[in-house]
Amino acid sequence: MENLNIGVLGGMGTYATIHLFKQYAEIFPAEKEWDRPRIVIDNRCTMPSRVRAFLYDEDVDKLVNEMSDSMRCLSEAGCNRIILACNTSHLFLPQIYQKVPEIESKVVNIIHTCVEKISEDDIRQVYLLGSEGTIESGIYQNALEKRGIKCVVPERNEYGLLRECIEAVKQNKYTDVVKENFLRLLEGHNNCILGCTELPIMYEKYREYISSRNIYDPLLLGLKKIRSEYVCD
Repeated sequence: MENLNIGVLGGMGTYATIHLFKQYAEIFPAEKEWDRPRIVIDNRCTMPSRVRAFLYDEDVDKLVNEMSDSMRCLSEAGCNRIILACNTSHLFLPQIYQKVPEIESKVVNIIHTCVEKISEDDIRQVYLLGSEGTIESGIYQNALEKRGIKCVVPERNEYGLLRECIEAVKQNKYTDVVKENFLRLLEGHNNCILGCTELPIMYEKYREYISSRNIYDPLLLGLKKIRSEYVCD
Protein backbone atom coordinates (compact mmCIF):
# COMPACT_ATOMS: atom_id res chain seq x y z
CA MET A 1 0.00 0.00 0.00
CA GLU A 2 3.01 2.30 -0.30
CA ASN A 3 1.38 4.00 -3.30
CA LEU A 4 -1.91 4.72 -1.53
CA ASN A 5 -2.40 8.11 0.07
CA ILE A 6 -5.94 8.86 1.24
CA GLY A 7 -7.21 12.42 1.45
CA VAL A 8 -10.28 13.31 3.50
CA LEU A 9 -12.28 16.50 3.23
CA GLY A 10 -13.83 16.54 6.69
CA GLY A 11 -15.33 18.89 9.22
CA MET A 12 -18.83 18.20 7.87
CA GLY A 13 -19.09 17.58 10.78
CA THR A 14 -16.17 16.98 13.03
CA TYR A 15 -17.51 13.93 14.89
CA ALA A 16 -18.29 12.27 11.55
CA THR A 17 -14.68 12.88 10.55
CA ILE A 18 -13.43 11.36 13.80
CA HIS A 19 -15.67 8.36 13.13
CA LEU A 20 -14.23 8.03 9.62
CA PHE A 21 -10.70 7.98 11.03
CA LYS A 22 -11.69 5.20 13.43
CA GLN A 23 -13.18 3.25 10.52
CA TYR A 24 -9.99 3.76 8.53
CA ALA A 25 -7.91 2.24 11.36
CA GLU A 26 -10.23 -0.78 11.47
CA ILE A 27 -10.46 -1.28 7.70
CA PHE A 28 -6.69 -1.13 7.32
CA PRO A 29 -5.50 -3.32 10.23
CA ALA A 30 -1.75 -3.47 10.66
CA GLU A 31 0.83 -5.15 12.84
CA LYS A 32 3.04 -2.09 12.36
CA GLU A 33 1.79 1.46 11.91
CA TRP A 34 3.72 1.86 8.67
CA ASP A 35 1.70 -0.98 7.16
CA ARG A 36 -1.27 1.39 6.92
CA PRO A 37 -1.66 3.86 4.06
CA ARG A 38 -1.00 7.50 4.73
CA ILE A 39 -4.12 9.56 5.40
CA VAL A 40 -4.37 13.35 5.22
CA ILE A 41 -7.43 14.95 6.83
CA ASP A 42 -8.56 18.52 6.27
CA ASN A 43 -11.16 19.10 8.98
CA ARG A 44 -12.49 22.26 7.33
CA CYS A 45 -15.37 22.84 9.72
CA THR A 46 -15.48 26.56 8.82
CA MET A 47 -17.20 25.92 5.48
CA PRO A 48 -20.79 27.10 4.90
CA SER A 49 -23.68 24.68 5.35
CA ARG A 50 -24.03 22.27 2.45
CA VAL A 51 -27.73 21.80 3.15
CA ARG A 52 -28.48 25.53 3.18
CA ALA A 53 -26.39 26.00 0.05
CA PHE A 54 -28.58 23.49 -1.78
CA LEU A 55 -31.97 24.40 -0.32
CA TYR A 56 -31.63 28.19 -0.22
CA ASP A 57 -28.76 28.91 -2.63
CA GLU A 58 -26.90 30.34 0.36
CA ASP A 59 -23.12 30.93 0.08
CA VAL A 60 -22.83 28.48 -2.81
CA ASP A 61 -19.82 30.17 -4.40
CA LYS A 62 -18.03 30.38 -1.06
CA LEU A 63 -18.73 26.72 -0.35
CA VAL A 64 -17.59 25.53 -3.78
CA ASN A 65 -14.45 27.66 -3.60
CA GLU A 66 -13.51 26.34 -0.16
CA MET A 67 -14.22 22.72 -1.05
CA SER A 68 -12.22 23.14 -4.26
CA ASP A 69 -9.32 24.67 -2.35
CA SER A 70 -9.23 21.84 0.18
CA MET A 71 -9.43 19.13 -2.45
CA ARG A 72 -6.72 20.79 -4.52
CA CYS A 73 -4.49 20.91 -1.43
CA LEU A 74 -5.14 17.22 -0.72
CA SER A 75 -4.23 16.35 -4.29
CA GLU A 76 -1.06 18.46 -4.17
CA ALA A 77 -0.15 16.74 -0.89
CA GLY A 78 0.05 13.47 -2.82
CA CYS A 79 -3.39 12.02 -2.10
CA ASN A 80 -4.46 9.72 -4.93
CA ARG A 81 -7.82 8.85 -3.39
CA ILE A 82 -10.03 11.58 -1.92
CA ILE A 83 -13.18 10.99 0.07
CA LEU A 84 -15.73 13.56 1.25
CA ALA A 85 -17.05 12.97 4.76
CA CYS A 86 -20.49 14.33 3.91
CA ASN A 87 -23.22 13.00 1.63
CA THR A 88 -24.79 16.37 0.79
CA SER A 89 -21.43 17.79 -0.28
CA HIS A 90 -21.47 15.46 -3.30
CA LEU A 91 -24.14 17.68 -4.85
CA PHE A 92 -21.44 20.26 -5.55
CA LEU A 93 -18.92 17.95 -7.21
CA PRO A 94 -19.77 19.05 -10.78
CA GLN A 95 -18.89 22.68 -9.93
CA ILE A 96 -15.76 21.56 -8.09
CA TYR A 97 -14.58 19.46 -11.03
CA GLN A 98 -14.86 22.52 -13.25
CA LYS A 99 -12.49 24.38 -10.94
CA VAL A 100 -10.17 21.46 -10.17
CA PRO A 101 -10.52 18.95 -13.03
CA GLU A 102 -7.44 16.99 -11.99
CA ILE A 103 -9.15 15.64 -8.85
CA GLU A 104 -12.13 14.01 -10.57
CA SER A 105 -10.33 10.70 -11.11
CA LYS A 106 -9.22 10.66 -7.47
CA VAL A 107 -12.58 11.18 -5.78
CA VAL A 108 -14.37 8.15 -4.37
CA ASN A 109 -18.04 9.04 -4.72
CA ILE A 110 -19.71 7.45 -1.70
CA ILE A 111 -23.17 7.86 -3.24
CA HIS A 112 -22.21 5.76 -6.26
CA THR A 113 -20.35 3.21 -4.13
CA CYS A 114 -23.36 2.74 -1.85
CA VAL A 115 -25.78 2.33 -4.75
CA GLU A 116 -23.46 -0.21 -6.40
CA LYS A 117 -23.37 -2.27 -3.20
CA ILE A 118 -27.15 -2.23 -2.82
CA SER A 119 -27.50 -3.36 -6.44
CA GLU A 120 -24.93 -6.14 -5.92
CA ASP A 121 -26.94 -7.32 -2.90
CA ASP A 122 -30.02 -7.58 -5.15
CA ILE A 123 -32.04 -5.28 -2.89
CA ARG A 124 -35.19 -4.05 -4.64
CA GLN A 125 -36.32 -1.47 -2.08
CA VAL A 126 -34.34 0.64 0.35
CA TYR A 127 -35.13 3.33 2.91
CA LEU A 128 -33.06 6.51 2.91
CA LEU A 129 -32.30 8.58 5.97
CA GLY A 130 -30.25 11.71 5.40
CA SER A 131 -30.14 15.45 5.59
CA GLU A 132 -33.02 17.43 4.15
CA GLY A 133 -30.71 18.53 1.34
CA THR A 134 -29.70 14.99 0.42
CA ILE A 135 -33.29 13.76 0.41
CA GLU A 136 -34.76 16.74 -1.47
CA SER A 137 -31.99 16.68 -4.09
CA GLY A 138 -32.90 13.17 -5.21
CA ILE A 139 -29.21 12.28 -5.51
CA TYR A 140 -29.79 8.79 -4.08
CA GLN A 141 -33.27 8.28 -5.48
CA ASN A 142 -32.20 8.98 -9.06
CA ALA A 143 -29.14 6.72 -8.87
CA LEU A 144 -31.15 3.90 -7.30
CA GLU A 145 -34.06 4.15 -9.72
CA LYS A 146 -31.66 3.84 -12.67
CA ARG A 147 -30.88 0.38 -11.30
CA GLY A 148 -34.51 -0.51 -10.75
CA ILE A 149 -34.36 -0.03 -6.98
CA LYS A 150 -37.21 1.74 -5.21
CA CYS A 151 -36.11 4.36 -2.69
CA VAL A 152 -38.44 5.24 0.18
CA VAL A 153 -37.81 8.44 2.13
CA PRO A 154 -39.23 9.95 5.33
CA GLU A 155 -42.28 12.19 5.16
CA ARG A 156 -41.50 15.90 5.13
CA ASN A 157 -43.09 16.26 8.55
CA GLU A 158 -40.33 13.95 9.82
CA TYR A 159 -37.49 16.18 8.62
CA GLY A 160 -37.47 17.90 12.00
CA LEU A 161 -36.75 14.58 13.70
CA LEU A 162 -33.90 13.95 11.29
CA ARG A 163 -32.40 17.38 11.93
CA GLU A 164 -32.55 16.79 15.69
CA CYS A 165 -30.73 13.47 15.31
CA ILE A 166 -28.04 14.95 13.08
CA GLU A 167 -27.50 17.98 15.33
CA ALA A 168 -27.31 15.75 18.41
CA VAL A 169 -24.28 14.01 16.91
CA LYS A 170 -22.70 17.27 15.72
CA GLN A 171 -22.99 18.68 19.24
CA ASN A 172 -22.33 15.36 21.01
CA LYS A 173 -25.51 15.87 23.02
CA TYR A 174 -27.73 12.82 23.26
CA THR A 175 -31.08 12.68 25.03
CA ASP A 176 -33.82 10.10 25.49
CA VAL A 177 -35.98 12.11 23.09
CA VAL A 178 -33.28 11.93 20.40
CA LYS A 179 -32.97 8.18 20.91
CA GLU A 180 -36.74 7.69 20.62
CA ASN A 181 -36.86 9.81 17.47
CA PHE A 182 -34.05 7.86 15.83
CA LEU A 183 -35.63 4.50 16.66
CA ARG A 184 -38.95 5.79 15.35
CA LEU A 185 -37.38 6.82 12.04
CA LEU A 186 -35.91 3.34 11.54
CA GLU A 187 -39.06 1.47 12.54
CA GLY A 188 -40.53 -0.80 9.90
CA HIS A 189 -37.63 -0.61 7.44
CA ASN A 190 -35.26 -3.52 6.91
CA ASN A 191 -32.87 -2.10 4.29
CA CYS A 192 -31.63 1.34 5.30
CA ILE A 193 -29.13 3.83 3.89
CA LEU A 194 -27.70 6.05 6.61
CA GLY A 195 -27.20 8.86 4.12
CA CYS A 196 -25.76 11.45 6.47
CA THR A 197 -22.35 10.85 8.01
CA GLU A 198 -23.65 11.63 11.49
CA LEU A 199 -26.28 8.88 11.41
CA PRO A 200 -23.93 5.84 11.55
CA ILE A 201 -22.58 7.28 14.80
CA MET A 202 -26.08 7.40 16.24
CA TYR A 203 -26.79 3.91 14.91
CA GLU A 204 -23.76 2.52 16.73
CA LYS A 205 -24.78 4.31 19.93
CA TYR A 206 -28.29 2.83 19.95
CA ARG A 207 -27.65 -0.41 18.11
CA GLU A 208 -28.64 -2.57 21.09
CA TYR A 209 -32.18 -1.15 20.87
CA ILE A 210 -32.54 -1.87 17.16
CA SER A 211 -33.70 -5.21 15.80
CA SER A 212 -31.90 -6.75 12.84
CA ARG A 213 -31.49 -4.32 9.96
CA ASN A 214 -29.52 -4.34 6.73
CA ILE A 215 -27.65 -1.06 7.17
CA TYR A 216 -25.69 0.74 4.45
CA ASP A 217 -23.10 3.24 5.65
CA PRO A 218 -21.88 5.08 2.51
CA LEU A 219 -18.69 6.38 4.11
CA LEU A 220 -17.72 2.92 5.34
CA LEU A 221 -18.43 1.48 1.89
CA GLY A 222 -16.26 4.19 0.34
CA LEU A 223 -13.33 3.24 2.56
CA LYS A 224 -13.87 -0.43 1.76
CA LYS A 225 -13.80 0.38 -1.95
CA ILE A 226 -10.45 2.11 -1.51
CA ARG A 227 -9.12 -0.89 0.38
CA SER A 228 -10.32 -3.31 -2.31
CA GLU A 229 -8.42 -1.33 -4.95
CA TYR A 230 -5.12 -1.55 -3.11
CA VAL A 231 -5.21 -4.68 -0.95
CA CYS A 232 -5.33 -8.28 -2.10
CA ASP A 233 -6.89 -10.40 0.67
